[in-house]
Amino acid sequence: MAFKRDQVATLVNRLTEPPKYLQTVIGPRQTGKTTIVRQALRHLESIGHGTRYVSADDSGDAGFPVASGGAELAGAHPGARDAVWLEAVWREAREAAEQSGGLVLAIDEIQRVPDWSRTIKGLWDADRTTNCPLNAILLGSAPLLVQSGLNESLAGRFEQITVSHWSLQEMVNAFEFDLESYLFFGGYPGAAAFIRNEDRWRSYVLDALVQPNIERDILAMTRVDKPALLKRVFEVGSSQSGQVLSYTKMLGALEDAGNTTTLARYLDLLSSAGLVRGLARFAGPRFRTRGSIPKLNVLNTALMTATSGYRFEEASADRTFWGRLVESAVGAHLCNTATQGIEVRYWRESPHEVDFVLQRGPRTVAVEVKGGLRARGLRGLAEFRQRYKPDRTIVVGADGVPLNEFLALPAAAWLERS
Repeated sequence: MAFKRDQVATLVNRLTEPPKYLQTVIGPRQTGKTTIVRQALRHLESIGHGTRYVSADDSGDAGFPVASGGAELAGAHPGARDAVWLEAVWREAREAAEQSGGLVLAIDEIQRVPDWSRTIKGLWDADRTTNCPLNAILLGSAPLLVQSGLNESLAGRFEQITVSHWSLQEMVNAFEFDLESYLFFGGYPGAAAFIRNEDRWRSYVLDALVQPNIERDILAMTRVDKPALLKRVFEVGSSQSGQVLSYTKMLGALEDAGNTTTLARYLDLLSSAGLVRGLARFAGPRFRTRGSIPKLNVLNTALMTATSGYRFEEASADRTFWGRLVESAVGAHLCNTATQGIEVRYWRESPHEVDFVLQRGPRTVAVEVKGGLRARGLRGLAEFRQRYKPDRTIVVGADGVPLNEFLALPAAAWLERS
């Protein structure tokens, strides 16, 4: 039986209800969004619901015939994927829904349709006026652009299902990874088949995942004045994951670097694409720190190892590198599982430092990762506890919470536990 992520059940439950909200599935490239939608549609088909699936990516097939009749819808409108195409697809699905008493329409790569959000708004609002029994799913591989379109035109009309990078437990269940394999090879399901051939695995990650992520999901969709700089920021962010690196130092490491505002924006773009995040410094429970020195963290450890040049045996033998890899895995897990309202930061007041600080409202949890060579011990955690009185402090590894247990629970769980 094919592995199913939890989002499949969530989507099925929502789509068996009368249409009230658009369902949106958003997340980085190659995290399984399309698979989740197709699995949900197939389940709906098995219990008698009609479904249709189309893709706005004109580089691939016009559509995927999930249900009987899907091929007719998919092939009916060849050519440019524009507002006219979108309206035609929707009208056909609407007619089918009215005739059959209900239908689910899934539109993939929605961000590739110019002015898609305003077009969808008009179609959806018209259907609500007539109580048309058409449910709709929108998904795309450029989270920032999809989210922007939703917020601009579709506020109050959608529910969002976020699809993040795969967790340790998901990779264990689906591909029989162990902890060390997960740390090195990361959580890309499409790359799992290549881990026995590390050269092929590395090429897949860099050529089939990273390059399209930057070229198609950022540069082709967002104004970037210095594309070469954006790529270099990604390289620095991946190689320096786990490090606190000022924008000034980053400028010194980059050619044609522009200014710190440009670097900060590019880090935000890389974060929105699920690649690298710059964590802000924690400066107390009542303060937000904007423009602070960022702590770089990959959002999937495959990005750190694939760009490092290390083979698995070399990485595991280098305790300093492996320690940064463990810390990056914890940071990625916290960022990927942090729900709305949870902020992930770090704390540093020389000579003291805490790896991660979770904050939601008045609750604060400090997390210190012990993996590899750690000269500072737990002095930073003790200093943080004395200054800020957090609700909880957690040591991951080294006589604390075992790493595999920490990675088994989302960020919210550690905020709730006493």
